[in-house]
Order: sequence, then C-alpha cells, then structure tokens
Amino acid sequence: MKNLTHTLSKKYVLLLLMASLVIVSCSPYKITSDYDQNTSFGQYKTFTLRVDDLKLNDIDQSRVMNEITKQMMAKGFQQSSTPDFIINLKASHKRIQDIQQSSPYYGGFGWGGPWGWGFGMNRTWAYEYNQGTLIFDIIDAKTNKLVWQGIGAGINVDSPKSKQKQIPEIIAEILKNYPPVK
Repeated sequence: MKNLTHTLSKKYVLLLLMASLVIVSCSPYKITSDYDQNTSFGQYKTFTLRVDDLKLNDIDQSRVMNEITKQMMAKGFQQSSTPDFIINLKASHKRIQDIQQSSPYYGGFGWGGPWGWGFGMNRTWAYEYNQGTLIFDIIDAKTNKLVWQGIGAGINVDSPKSKQKQIPEIIAEILKNYPPVK
C-alpha cells in the first residue's frame, strides 16, 4: 500500500510540474526576431545604446535603457564609447480594442443544451487600452548595417505598475534570442 501511495505521489508531482511548465511557458508578449545569416555574432563584445524613435516618457525611457544595459552586461557584453555594435531603441504604442463575448451554456432561443427549450442571453463587452511595442535594432558599428532585430509587443502602457513589471520581462524575452543560435 505504501509503495502504491509513493507511486501515485510521484505521478501527481510529475503532472503538477508538467502543468506548471505549460502555464509558465505561455508568454503574454508577442516576440519576434530576425538576423543576417552571414553575420558572425561572436565578433561582438561591446555595445552602446542609441535612441532613435523612442516615444516614451523620461521615466520609461530610463527603465528601458537601464534594463537593456543590465541584461546585456549579464550576457557578458560591455558598454563602450567605441562599440562593436549599436543597439538602436524604438518604441511605439497603438490603441487596442478587445471584444469579449460569452454565451450561455444552454444556448439561445429554441432547443438548447441539456435542458430542452430555453432562452439565453449573450453578453458582449469591449475595452480599449494602449499596447506598447519595443524594437531593438542591432547595428554593426563598422559597417552601419542592421544585423539583428528583436521586437516585443504587449506592454500595457496605461498602467504604471504594469509597465514597471512588464518592461524587464519583455526585454528579457526579446534578448533571449540574442545572440542568435545558427
């Protein structure tokens, strides 16, 4: 009996771990990246940040620049005034309208669901919010050519608390793809 309980406990823990992995691996952000296949990214050791079209307030601009610097240094890159590559930062936002609809389990008028005749009401609601996008262009400092681009969308720019949490998360997800693995 004790062995059966131990086996069931193992299966339960394994099932919980798998469910947790699925939940954790689902990102709320849309992340894409692309790169020049002919570039040898191992040559890049130093970087600098450049603000091109960063439509952010000063607080968020500081958050983004500090977080990128922190995460690039954690990857082993050094910030320099004579860099191997330039990280050109851009940001934008757009108004999103999210429409949600629910329908009753038992269906609309007529024969519906398990209860026979019935009448149900659909509910529809919409809300609007501003969704932010960060774009990182990595440019070879010698050739001035774009060699890598990462884009992350999904920041809720209407909420200061959300931005504080989401900016480091989305930057980490974007930079997870840099340097690219060929």
